[in-house]
Amino acid sequence: MKRGLAALLVVLTLAPPIVPRVRAQSTEADVYVGQAIVDFDDKRYDAALANLRRALQIEPDHVEALYYTGVVHMAQRRPAQAVPFLERARAKSPTDPSIAFQLGLAYFAQEQYDRAEPLLEEVFRAQPTLDGLGYYVGFIRYRKKDYRGALRAFRAGRASDPEIQQLMRVYTGLALAAVGLPGQAAAEVEQALRLAPGSAVTGPAERLRDAVVAARERERRFSAELRVGVFFDDNIRVLPTAVGRGDPSADPLVSTLRSQSHKSRDSIGELLGARAEYVWWRTPDWESTVGYSFFLSYYNDVPSFNILDHLVTGSLVHKNAIGTMPVQAGVQYAFDALFLGGPEFVRRHTATLFGAIAESDQHLTQVLGRYQNKDFNDREGTVPREIRDADNWMTGIQHFLRFSEDRHYLKLGYQFDYEDAEGKNYAYRGHRILTGAQYTLPWQAIRLKYDLDLHVRGYTHHNSILPSNDPGRRRRYDEEVTQTFRVEVPLPYRFTLAAEYLRTDNRSNLDVFDYTRNVTSLSLVWSY
Repeated sequence: MKRGLAALLVVLTLAPPIVPRVRAQSTEADVYVGQAIVDFDDKRYDAALANLRRALQIEPDHVEALYYTGVVHMAQRRPAQAVPFLERARAKSPTDPSIAFQLGLAYFAQEQYDRAEPLLEEVFRAQPTLDGLGYYVGFIRYRKKDYRGALRAFRAGRASDPEIQQLMRVYTGLALAAVGLPGQAAAEVEQALRLAPGSAVTGPAERLRDAVVAARERERRFSAELRVGVFFDDNIRVLPTAVGRGDPSADPLVSTLRSQSHKSRDSIGELLGARAEYVWWRTPDWESTVGYSFFLSYYNDVPSFNILDHLVTGSLVHKNAIGTMPVQAGVQYAFDALFLGGPEFVRRHTATLFGAIAESDQHLTQVLGRYQNKDFNDREGTVPREIRDADNWMTGIQHFLRFSEDRHYLKLGYQFDYEDAEGKNYAYRGHRILTGAQYTLPWQAIRLKYDLDLHVRGYTHHNSILPSNDPGRRRRYDEEVTQTFRVEVPLPYRFTLAAEYLRTDNRSNLDVFDYTRNVTSLSLVWSY
C-alpha cells in the first residue's frame, strides 16, 4: 500500500520566482533571463533553456539564470540535471528560500530524502504555508516514523494542487493510524477520496481506508496470561523487626511478637495466577473490555496465611486527539474478593476515572481518580475503633519519559489518598511518590525493571490501643518504602521467565507497625 502511494510522488511544485538581484542597470544576461521566464510561463521549455544558456555564457554565476535552469529541468522531469544548477545558485545565494525549496524538491524527486530533508525543513521553519511544502516535509517525517511531526507538517501545510491535497490527506490518515487513532484515520482518507475521486490516488486510498477498518476489526479481542512460580517470604506475618524505634520505652507487645518462632515468620511457597480479558465492543473511537483474574499464593509452612484473590473488571475507553497528541479517557469498575487462609478476608469495589495523553514520542502523562470501598469480614467481636471497613479516595498523576519506542522509560508520579475508615484507628491521609525505570538489553530483549513506591500516611486520630503501655496518646505515622527489582527474559512460544525481588520497609512511630519484609520469586509466564 505505502509503495503504491510513494510511486505517485511525481507531482513537483514549482516555487515562485526569486526576486532578481538589485543592479545599477540591466545586463545582457538579464535580458536573456527575462525572455526565458516568458518562455517558461508559456511552457516553451527548450526555448527557455536556450536563453538561459546564453545568459550563463555571458555571466556564468548569474543566480537567476542558474535557478531557472534548474526550474526548467524540474518541469521537464529531469531532477538529476536540475541539481548542479540549483547547487551553484544556492552557493551564490545560500539564504534564498526559493532556491532551497527547488533543490530540496530535486533531491526528493530522486528519493534522496536525507539530502532533501535539511533543505525542506529550513524552508518550512520560515514559510510553513508555502504551496506544497507541508506535504513534502510531512512525507519525509512519516518515513522516519516521526508520525506526530508528520501530522504537524500536514496540518500546517497548504496546497493548491488537488492531487497534493489528496496525498496530504492520505498520509495524514496513515500517520493517525500509526499513533492509534483509526477512527480519525478513516475519516481523513474519506476526505481524500472526496477531494479528487477520479485521481490516480483514489484506488490506493480506497484500499487504505478498507485496510484501516479491517485491521481494527482484526485486532485481537481476547488476551490471556497464565503464571506459575515459586517464592520465598521472610516475614509472612509482617511482624515488627525493631524494638523501641518509635518510643524510648519499648512496647511490650512488640517483644512478644518478635519472640515468635522462626518457622512462623518465613516460608517457601508456590504461586499461581491467571488473567483473561475480552474486548466485547469496539468502534474506531470506543472500546469496552471485561476481564477476570485470580491469584493464589500458597505458604508451605504457614498455610493459614495463604492468599486467594478473585478479580472481575469492566472498562470503557474513548480514543481521541488534541492536535497531534493522542488522548485516551475512560472509566473502570473492579470487584475483588480476597481470601486469607480459607475464609473471606475483604471485599473491594473500585471505580476509577483515568486519562492519558501522549505529548510526543518521548512523553506520556497519565491522570486518574479512584474511589474504593473496603468491606472486611472481621466486624464481629472487633473493637469499634479497630473496624477496618473504609472508603478510600485517591487522585494522582504520573509522567513517563520514553525511549526507543518504549523499550526504555523513566517514570515519576504522585498520588494523594484519603482513607475514611469506620474504625478511627485506621483513618489517614496519605501521600505517595512513585518512581521507576525500564531498560531493555539489546541481547534477546531482556527487560530490567525497577520501581520505588514511597507511601507516607498520617493517621487522623489517636490510636486507642497502641502502644500497649501508653494507649490513646499518639497518632500513628508511617513511611512505607516498597522497592521492586525485576528481570524478564522472553522465551519462545510466548513464554517469559521473570525473576523478582520485593523489599518493603515500613517505618512507624508505633513499633508494632515497624517492619521489614523481603519476598523473592521466580515465575514462568505464558501470554496470549
